[in-house]
Amino acid sequence: MEQVLRVEKRDGWWKLVLNRPDKLNSFNEALHTALYAALGEAAEAEDCRALLLTGEGRGFCAGQDLSDRKPGAGGPPDLGNTLDRFYNPLIRRIRALPKPVVCAVNGVAAGAGANIAIACDIVLAAQSARFIQSFSKIALVPDSGGTFLLPRLIGEARARALMFTADPLPATTAAEWGMIWKAVPDDQLVAESEALVAKLAAQSTEGLGRVKQALEASPGHTLDQQLDMERDLQREAGRSPDYAEGVRAFLEKRPPRFGQRDA
Repeated sequence: MEQVLRVEKRDGWWKLVLNRPDKLNSFNEALHTALYAALGEAAEAEDCRALLLTGEGRGFCAGQDLSDRKPGAGGPPDLGNTLDRFYNPLIRRIRALPKPVVCAVNGVAAGAGANIAIACDIVLAAQSARFIQSFSKIALVPDSGGTFLLPRLIGEARARALMFTADPLPATTAAEWGMIWKAVPDDQLVAESEALVAKLAAQSTEGLGRVKQALEASPGHTLDQQLDMERDLQREAGRSPDYAEGVRAFLEKRPPRFGQRDA
């Protein structure tokens, strides 16, 4: 049976590798099911403090496997149902995950693949990688949160142009526009992304989870509402064992041992 997702458990963090390289890691039902389940397991696992999502082979993810979408005698597919069952729950799980998710885009990220990438907390890409809002090529609407996330990252004018034209966006330009954190030389992507995830795994998972909560709520809040949320989250953080450990470590001039407080 095809192993569509490879889960590699490292020291304090997990690496999730989309593993359909012959299909540019495009999504079928099996990959959806495996990735959603792995994210859920990671959310609860004590040995997972951060995640790295990447792809096997020459592409990150080409979006939906269209071989599953051939028009047939049964009538047109219900793509809304596909979003309800698979893509929307996946995006919600990534955004709500109480741990940081880094995405290393190792090649082309097209359609839903591009939008799944930018749904992650920090995105690095190989300099040769490209992001393509390919939906208009087949008369579809950008999904997987693209119409929400992309305009907020790069502005409405650029988002509209990319979605209307389906022109490829080079990773270097994506970084210049603020769509991703950085573009790195291809041969450095693995090492740099893994070092970043290891660094995040050494930080306070609960603390970073609260940062995610605040950022996720911000677009729908007024300033007053966001100030109140910051107050409430800061109150929780100040009462946490991680904060106490962080202060002790600062005063003792040593690195904090988050998650290892009895060591």
